[in-house]
Amino acid sequence: MGNSANETPKVKFFDGVKAEFKKISWPDKQSLLKQSIAVVSISVVLGLIITLFDTVIKYGINILTM
Repeated sequence: MGNSANETPKVKFFDGVKAEFKKISWPDKQSLLKQSIAVVSISVVLGLIITLFDTVIKYGINILTM
């Protein structure tokens, strides 16, 4: 009874999604690899920097509270 009215917007929505996916320009394998390496490298470096700051701050707080 109410199903036919609900399915039309769903079909239109997925048709729109399919049309938008056709417009996407996907990166080639070489570019994707370079960008992935950059993201992982920057994440590791930032993780190390945050760890260093955390250790220094922890050490400083331990000195102040002794």
